[in-house]
Amino acid sequence: MAQVVGVHGIGQQLASAESLRKAWLPALREGLGSSGECLPLTEGHGDLEVAFYGDVFHRAGQTLAVGDPMSAAGEVRPGLEEELLRAWWEESARVDEGVVSPDADTLVRVPASVQAGLRALSLSRFFSGLTMRSLVSDLKQVSRYFTDPVVRAEAVKRVRRAVGPDTRVVVAHSLGSVVAYEALCASPGHEVRMLVTLGSPLGIRNLIFDRLLPEPGAWPGGTELNWTNISDAGDVVALVKDLRPAFGPRLVCLEVHNGSHAHDAVRYLASEKTGAAIARGLDVR
Repeated sequence: MAQVVGVHGIGQQLASAESLRKAWLPALREGLGSSGECLPLTEGHGDLEVAFYGDVFHRAGQTLAVGDPMSAAGEVRPGLEEELLRAWWEESARVDEGVVSPDADTLVRVPASVQAGLRALSLSRFFSGLTMRSLVSDLKQVSRYFTDPVVRAEAVKRVRRAVGPDTRVVVAHSLGSVVAYEALCASPGHEVRMLVTLGSPLGIRNLIFDRLLPEPGAWPGGTELNWTNISDAGDVVALVKDLRPAFGPRLVCLEVHNGSHAHDAVRYLASEKTGAAIARGLDVR
């Protein structure tokens, strides 16, 4: 079993555990190095394993039938998907002056619809480069995790299977922080000493936090578990940067600056603060 287990976020359904490991390992090494710790992670799988669950979201292609929605907006369902879209829109408008708010006067003539939200997000710096269909796909992956018990159980099982008696650190990005949190909560007696969450949506009330299992706000381990949450001020997915009100004062919350790629996993992993947290979990200091 690996000392460090990584848990990826959304949009990785066509990746693999090995391809993500190859992308994550140099970034983790950079983060450790910039933190001042001389603990190199090696190419051996005993140092880093990525718990891969992206394929549980993968669906085979199909022929569109008459009546199927022709636009990405038509695929966004009422409820969690629409509410999360609006939350992303509101946060994008807060951090990016180029994004008009859903409540702005300029939108009086154009209802704050799903189509308007997707259009606004596609023009934001944060979501630049993503097509509307990619945005919808991301929304649907979050929704499926919380509404499809088979998908949720399988994703959690993959993480629990990767975390063994030798695992000291779990580092999880984006939706992966939700999966990792629930996996650790479901594994009493685990020996993980540091949970590092990056760009995490865990603190979003109603949409994410209140849906957590087994119960919102539970500490995901025993007294020896430390938890460091790291976010970029411009990370729209990590709407709530300070998780302490939700999970307690033991949690350490730090801020980094990832430049124009605020939510990028590799940028987070290469951060000095991420490296220092991982080093602490590995008992380097």
